[in-house]
Amino acid sequence: MEGNLVVFEKLKRINEYQSSFWSARDLAKTLGYSEYRHFIPAIERAKEACKKSGQTVEDHFENVLEKITLGKTASRKIEDVRLSRYACYLVMQNADPSKEIVALGQTYFAIQTRRQEIQDQKMEDQKRVELRGEITAHNKHLAQTASRAGVQNYGVFTNYGYMGLYGGLDTQQIHKRKRLKPSQKILDHMGSEELAANLFRATQADAKLRRENVQGEARANQTHFEVGRKVRQTIKELEGAMPENLPTPDAVNKARVRLKRTSDVKLITQS
Repeated sequence: MEGNLVVFEKLKRINEYQSSFWSARDLAKTLGYSEYRHFIPAIERAKEACKKSGQTVEDHFENVLEKITLGKTASRKIEDVRLSRYACYLVMQNADPSKEIVALGQTYFAIQTRRQEIQDQKMEDQKRVELRGEITAHNKHLAQTASRAGVQNYGVFTNYGYMGLYGGLDTQQIHKRKRLKPSQKILDHMGSEELAANLFRATQADAKLRRENVQGEARANQTHFEVGRKVRQTIKELEGAMPENLPTPDAVNKARVRLKRTSDVKLITQS
């Protein structure tokens, strides 16, 4: 079985961003379609499945014009689609099931997609754990700086930073928006993208308070709000997702457990 799956691995190409993709025309030929046009309905059904799964179709299906050589001097461009690993998986699910090689393709891309999911999860867990640790450290520095500026109610000061970054939402409202229990810490249930935004808010608020020698609780609170708002504006300019709209992952402690489990398995296999 594994030897038969190699054919799909050989079709894999690498783009200019060092990401792997597969040519729809290559797949059509390998799957035994007499003409590429007969393979197009499977691609269209796969696109629809991609859309229904909540994914952005353009991230997985890229329409391109490929140049082919017709002779020593002649060439022309033909339409093709660059498919991500996930797109290939969906295409295989929608290809002609009577073809034996389609079943092989379904197996190959199911395995590869799952492997990629596991790898992506591991990378996200690593980033979350590292960023959560950094925020803990920087929040201590920020609390000390805020105290020297005259802040007595650190909870209110924190709320101002969140309100700037989260479009007016305070801690309680963020909890409600993300459907967290009162006992659950917001920072423990942020993905790496959201954690990075909050780390930037904390470090820049700390730097601005010290740089401008801000004094007085009201001024410190307003400074924190303005920094949060600036970070939000930057995200908007970059066309990123607003932090309140980002998904809410499980607790960061679970990410630590997953990483430890992976590390333990690695140690066992190496011993």
